[in-house]
Amino acid sequence: MVPPGAPTVECEMPMLAPPGVSVHFTRMDASGAVGTHTGQEERNRSQYESVDRCATLLSLLKPSVIVMAHTATSYTIGAEKEAALTKRVEAETGSRFITAFGSSLAALQHLRVKRIGLATPYAENITLMGKAHLEAHGLEVVQYGLLEGVRNVYEETHERAYQVARDANTPEAEAVFISGVGMPTLQALQRLEDDLGKPVISAAACMMWNALRVAGVAYQRTGYGRLFAS
Repeated sequence: MVPPGAPTVECEMPMLAPPGVSVHFTRMDASGAVGTHTGQEERNRSQYESVDRCATLLSLLKPSVIVMAHTATSYTIGAEKEAALTKRVEAETGSRFITAFGSSLAALQHLRVKRIGLATPYAENITLMGKAHLEAHGLEVVQYGLLEGVRNVYEETHERAYQVARDANTPEAEAVFISGVGMPTLQALQRLEDDLGKPVISAAACMMWNALRVAGVAYQRTGYGRLFAS
């Protein structure tokens, strides 16, 4: 399930799918100008309200796993609502249900990381919600970076993702986490790891990594950072 107007996820996820694995999408509901800072929290809540309908539609394909592909929605609704949503969708569809945020937590745990730099294309208020949500799950956000001059997150580039990840890095961070699945990130990950000398993950990469893991698909791939190579 992807936000409205988010072509990045649909373009990037098939790149990470191994042979024999298909990726299908439907769009969550939101009103107003998508991809902008203005009204993002309201759009997050609208997307959350549409998840059950979207999951029911996707369940017709009998998928191994259904993913809510929007990290900031988790920041907005909080851990309790996300847990209840997961339980409800799994009961209604018979498929496993995961989120981009939960997948990112799983990836950080897999990499044995506790202290992170947080990079986002969001406004500062949403970024701070993300910081608080990560810290509520036992992580320490030692620095955060905000991408400047964002007109629409879906118009961003891998180079801009590289830039904001560098801004979020600090020697105290064991890894850098790029939130915001609408911003293209996959082609920046290996370059960032090579340059920074530490793990760099994005919510988009994490949700695909976790979806394959939950579906029982063993898969390694070079060129997208150590998460996929390990």
